[in-house]
Amino acid sequence: MPGHCILSHGFESGPDATKVTALAVVAERFGWTCERPDFTDLDARRDVSDLGDVAARVQRLLALTRSAASKGRVVLAGSSLGAWISGRVSLQVPVAGLFLMAPPILLDPAHPFDAADVPTSILHGWDDELIPAAEVVAWARERRATLQLVDDTHRLSAHVTASAEAFGALLAKL
Repeated sequence: MPGHCILSHGFESGPDATKVTALAVVAERFGWTCERPDFTDLDARRDVSDLGDVAARVQRLLALTRSAASKGRVVLAGSSLGAWISGRVSLQVPVAGLFLMAPPILLDPAHPFDAADVPTSILHGWDDELIPAAEVVAWARERRATLQLVDDTHRLSAHVTASAEAFGALLAKL
């Protein structure tokens, strides 16, 4: 039985970004409903941090996830900062799965990346200039997460189709 996907864009991106749009198409093809929250107003809050208002991003996604979870199964997906907040929220609200693109494992040493122990699929670039692939490999290995490393950079712009296919594979397993 399908459920609802919440697709979170990366920092300084938006809800109509290429990758989250591709994921939305896949979700709908599998019969899942989906939404793409807009965090651009929070990313612009440079008075809070260089990454905008991360705490407010978490709270916004948390509220959306709680609402969706009250109606059925939820899958969280995100790119970069969107992946980080998806992992954080999955610790507070039960989710059926996680799809993480370029997850920032060491975004904040005080709050290392963590996520619920649910089916997790990760797509990451070997040449990611912000998040070393070795950090993602180590995190994925500890959790036995599905991990696909591709010949790309942080933006994964050459692997939009691969992202969509990997997301579809996760949804098919659920």
